[in-house]
Amino acid sequence: MTSLSDAQRPHDSGVEPLRAKCGWIVALGVVYVIAGLVALSSVVLATAATVFLVGIMMVVAGVAEVINAFQFKSWGKFLLWIVLGLLYIVAGFVAFENPLLTAAVLTLMLGAALVVSGIMRIILAFSMKEGMPWMWVVLSGVITLLLGAIILARWPVSSLYILGLFLGIDLVFAGVGWIFVGLGLKSRA
Repeated sequence: MTSLSDAQRPHDSGVEPLRAKCGWIVALGVVYVIAGLVALSSVVLATAATVFLVGIMMVVAGVAEVINAFQFKSWGKFLLWIVLGLLYIVAGFVAFENPLLTAAVLTLMLGAALVVSGIMRIILAFSMKEGMPWMWVVLSGVITLLLGAIILARWPVSSLYILGLFLGIDLVFAGVGWIFVGLGLKSRA
C-alpha cells in the first residue's frame, strides 16, 4: 500500500498537540477500561455509586437553582424557582437515604425511555426515503426496544444491577475508543 503524500494528507493544526500527547490519551483509555472492568465485576456496587453521584448532582443543581432564584427576585417566578430548587435538593437527599428506591425509579425510567426510543426509531425507519439505509435504523430500534423490555420485565430486580452494568459497559467502550484514538494519532505521527 502507498501512504498519502504530504500534499494529500489533511493538515489540521488542532491535531498536532494531540499527537504529542497520544500516550496520555492511550493511558486515559486504559484507566477507563480498568474502571469499566471494576464496575462490571461488581455491578451492584457500581449501581450504588451511580445513585450516589446522581444524588450529588441533584443537590448541587438544587442549591444552584435556589441561589439563582435570589438573583431574579423581581421576576415573578421567584417562588417557582425556590420550590424547584428545594425539590432537587430533597430528591438528592432521598437518593442518599434510600439508594435502592432511587435505583428502582431510575431503572424504571431508563427501561421506559428505551422502549419509547426503540418504538420511535422503528417508526422513523419506516418513514425514511427509499435508498436510505433504513434497515440499520430498524435494527437499532429493535435492539433498543428489546433492551427496554428486558429491563422492564425484570424490574424491580433489574434495579440492583442495570445502572452499574450500563456504567461499566460505557466505561469499557469509551476507554477502547480513547485507546484507538491515541494509537491512531501515534501511527500518524
